[in-house]
Amino acid sequence: QLRLVESGGGEVQPGGSLRLSCAAPGFTLDDYAIGWFRQAPGKARDPVACITSDGFTMNFVDSINGRFSISRNMDENTVDLQVNDLKPEDTAVYYCALRPRMICTRYGENYDYWGQGTQVIVSS
Repeated sequence: QLRLVESGGGEVQPGGSLRLSCAAPGFTLDDYAIGWFRQAPGKARDPVACITSDGFTMNFVDSINGRFSISRNMDENTVDLQVNDLKPEDTAVYYCALRPRMICTRYGENYDYWGQGTQVIVSS
């Protein structure tokens, strides 16, 4: 069965960068919209970004202000989230999710497959 696996999280100081990856072993991701979400401690899960099957991207958090970018790595069959200039408020578990459509949505209930999450901790 299809499963999503996130990787690339870690603990960094403010201003650091990470590259988070979403993979689906045995499956291809390029036919579907893939979203990245995050859930900070004690808070609800929020949408971060999404990429359509055609490669169009959508950012959902204004405060990110260009620090994050989502892309498809076709050679490795992954969807990556590059997170730069990290701030303490970016601390969260980051999840990728697959929507069985070609276009993006911000609502988690419209995504059918989820990974286990990868933890990002930003602290001094």
